[in-house]
Order: sequence, then structure tokens, then C-alpha cells
Amino acid sequence: MEATARVSSIFIYPVKSCRGISVSQAPLTPTGFRWDRNWLVVNYKGRAYTQRVEPKLALVEIELPDEAFSEGWEPTKNSFMKIKAPGMSVLKISLMKPSEVTEGVSVWEWSGSALDEGAEAAKWFSDYLGKPSQLVRFNAASETRLIDPNYAPGHKTMFSDLFPFMLISQGSLDALNQLLKEPVPINRFRPNILVEGCEPFSEDLWTEIRISKVTFEGVKLCSRCKIPTINQDTGIGGTEPNETLMKIRSDKVLRPNMKQQGKIYFGQNLVWKENPSEEHGKLVKVGDPVSVLKKVSSAAEAAA
Repeated sequence: MEATARVSSIFIYPVKSCRGISVSQAPLTPTGFRWDRNWLVVNYKGRAYTQRVEPKLALVEIELPDEAFSEGWEPTKNSFMKIKAPGMSVLKISLMKPSEVTEGVSVWEWSGSALDEGAEAAKWFSDYLGKPSQLVRFNAASETRLIDPNYAPGHKTMFSDLFPFMLISQGSLDALNQLLKEPVPINRFRPNILVEGCEPFSEDLWTEIRISKVTFEGVKLCSRCKIPTINQDTGIGGTEPNETLMKIRSDKVLRPNMKQQGKIYFGQNLVWKENPSEEHGKLVKVGDPVSVLKKVSSAAEAAA
């Protein structure tokens, strides 16, 4: 099987809607890459804050120890996530799981309990956002967040929007940037996997791919909200690239005979195909070859 592309970057977003981390390799879990969207900032009602409502989250930088992305690594009491933002002191969060549980946490359609990262973290985010906030961690021991069974029955995720992995090709970003007055970086789109070497938008068609020895299914074109219009260096919103995407990547353009919802698409959502109970120690690495095992013939045929 000849490689169609290769992995050029891997991104992990430990705290939902905060800055990502570019890593050279990432361990796989059934709910996404390890550490991806494990934490969530919530308001006083327990509802998720995202950049759609709080664009200042774009300026919150996250650091994890490099060894956290090694196969089989487990945190000790000296392992921390560091959180930084303009005008704020550094917040250190232990990677050991907290014992306090908080009820009534919600993200989109899901609600349940989560682990409470405590008063210091709550004060830090409350001060930064200027409103009562709390930092919580997904409690995999007691909670399950299932993916829409219409797209990927039996699969689950943590605090990502809807799916555990999202892939974009460099070709797609380059094609979009040729149409924009001011090119945008990949961080506007928050993928987990960036690949290079394939034609623009070829990922639309991929329904099953192998990255190194790991098989993923492409289950739904990624419909985009307003976050791509938020400059991730400043937290300030604009109209692009969504205005241009509406001209070239809307359901009207890609799926003219389907029900029209006024959506725009950029990227492919993935799930890990293998039976996770039998799979341990799987990593995806920058440089890994990407082979397409199954594909549809047009974007109109892809699930969206």
C-alpha cells in the first residue's frame, strides 16, 4: 500500500479552547490522543466556556512535560501542567487526578460529573475571564461521553466538540490561503493531525486510512463554527476565513443535492478503528506515512 501523505504535525489541546501543543508523537487512547481535551473551563452553572463566547481563551498557553507523550508514561506527584496567560502568574495543575468531584458539568449535548481542579485554578480562570469559572477534568472512571451513533456508533470522546480526532491536509490550507488577502495559520482550525503530500481537500474522501500501523475511519466532514475567524495570537475575531469558505466549502457547493444547512466544511473527523481493549502502546508520530484504504469518489458522498 503506497503512502498518499505523511504526518507533518500533531497537535494536542489539553484544555478545551485554550492553545494547543505541537508534539513529535502522541499516544493513542479510544477517546483521542492522550491529554487531548482532558480539561474544561466552565462557568458558575458548570457549562463549558469556549472561544465562541470567551475568545480570550485563545491566549491561554498550556505546557506539559515532554515525557507525558512517551508510551506508557504515568505522572508522579511532581508532574504538572503549566498554564500561562498575559498578565497572569503561572498556574500549576498536578497531572495526578484530583479527588474532588463536581456535579452538573455540561459540554454541548453531554452532562455529567467531572473532577474539580480546586480553588486556586478556579480563582485563576475567574480572574482572567472576569467571571466565576472553574477548571474541571474529565472523569473517565465514572463518565462516558458517546459520539453521535449516526456517525460512529460505540465510539466515545472526552471534552472535544464531537469527535476524538480531526485531520486536515496542508494542501487544503494552502489552497484556502491562495484565496485569502491575509493567509491564516493552521491554528485557526485546531486539528489533531496535519498531513502533507496530498492534493487539496483529498481528506474529504477518506473513509478509512492507516497512519503507520494504526487504522482510522473518516466519519464526518468537519463543519466549522466561528472559531476559525478568531486570531489565535490576539484573541480578536474577524470575518475570514469563513467568508471565503462559504464560497468554496459550503454545503451548497459541496453537497448541492442534499439538505442545505448553511454549513461550511474544513477537515475530516476520525475515530480509531481498532478494538481498543486489544491495543496498547500505539503511537502516532510526525513523519508517519498515511495510506488510504477506502474512500468515496466525491465530497457529496462523504458523511457530513
